[in-house]
Amino acid sequence: MFTVTYAQLNAWLTAFLWPFVRILALVATAPAFGDNSVPVRVKVGIAAFVTLIVAPTLAPLPQATVFSSTGIWIIVNQFLIGAALGFTMQVVFGAIQATGDMIGLGMGLGFATFFDPQVSGSSVVVSRYMNTIAMLAFIALDGHLQMLTALLSTFDSVPVAANLLGPAGWRMLAGWGVTVFSAGLLLSLPVVAALLIANLSLGILNRAAPQIGVFQIGFPLTILVGMLLLQLMAPNMIPFFARLFDNGIDEMGRVALGLR
Repeated sequence: MFTVTYAQLNAWLTAFLWPFVRILALVATAPAFGDNSVPVRVKVGIAAFVTLIVAPTLAPLPQATVFSSTGIWIIVNQFLIGAALGFTMQVVFGAIQATGDMIGLGMGLGFATFFDPQVSGSSVVVSRYMNTIAMLAFIALDGHLQMLTALLSTFDSVPVAANLLGPAGWRMLAGWGVTVFSAGLLLSLPVVAALLIANLSLGILNRAAPQIGVFQIGFPLTILVGMLLLQLMAPNMIPFFARLFDNGIDEMGRVALGLR
């Protein structure tokens, strides 16, 4: 007769549950996997599948029961680690979305919004366009696989334990948020500068020849200039996105080391 002791059951449960919580936290918060359009069952299935592959290769886990105070604290730790790594990559897409917001505002399309399931609210149409291109590039460049690889490597740098998470990792994550403004401004600068020149030219034209009706031609002209510049920028967007993705993967490792 096949029998299972409580100690064996606890060992099997902890060997799966603790890594599963860290992986699921990243899947729920990271780009591509964490999109609201992805069903919850799919997210849980991906996390469970990866955990089944990774769990047997991990170092020995702490000797604690799942529902003890130590076991619950370990679950909280794993959730915080996975969420921190997921938000690290979300900052990259936040920078790309900020680029679209800046460009859309300069083009006069700040009012052209529609519902975005990623943020559960309205977003500028140019921002959604940029985010879609970035997401396709992220998947085409195997960014989702690199992100999972970076997460799995954290099981060596930050083993499953009940230790307090280091504050250095949270400071790095907060500092990494500057990328939203720096990278967003850097990518949008050519279009914003060109639109500023176009608006200044329209202002001078309005002073020189008021009868032309600059207000009637200004709006379609700025949209035309903005769309033309976006088209010209398209070949250089993907290499810029690739550098952002690489920086995000590297930052995941640094944040993990800071949490150790």
